[in-house]
Amino acid sequence: MATEAKISAVAEIKERLEQHSFVMLTKYIGINAEEVVELRSKLRDNNVEYKVYKNTLGKRALDELGFSELAEHFDGPTAWAFCDEPVGPTKVFKEFSKEVEHVEMTAGLLDGQIVDKDQLNQLASLPSREQLIAQVVGVLAAPLQNTLGVFNAIPRDFVSVVDQIRKQKEEQDAA
Repeated sequence: MATEAKISAVAEIKERLEQHSFVMLTKYIGINAEEVVELRSKLRDNNVEYKVYKNTLGKRALDELGFSELAEHFDGPTAWAFCDEPVGPTKVFKEFSKEVEHVEMTAGLLDGQIVDKDQLNQLASLPSREQLIAQVVGVLAAPLQNTLGVFNAIPRDFVSVVDQIRKQKEEQDAA
């Protein structure tokens, strides 16, 4: 690679690292072209940019930004996933690695903090953002539904009591 191209690639990596709150390093040895297309499609559906850079250029960019420790996780060909939400891409990789055994998450950077493989797997086990929102809405709606049930029960119970009184009066009048 010409020096100008290397400088441009390092600048691109640094820019992406600064723009995104979550960056994940992945190993992709032994993956075929069809599998790459499938993986990229799934990642795109989760608003993830997936790019391969030479490890030496990645190390240089990480060094310049003060994240040299992340470069320790480079082990063979490394692809980078850039996004702002960590659960989606980690779920995609965890599921995809079940189908394609050579693909795996190695490390990441979440809001400026280095996360290891175990932490990435923990992120993958969390519910998605949409699921969390639905759970919060459900928790907030439950007391309202209970209150509504109580308010609906009052007239229903009142009608039931009036009906019982009417039946008693009819029985008394019949007797």
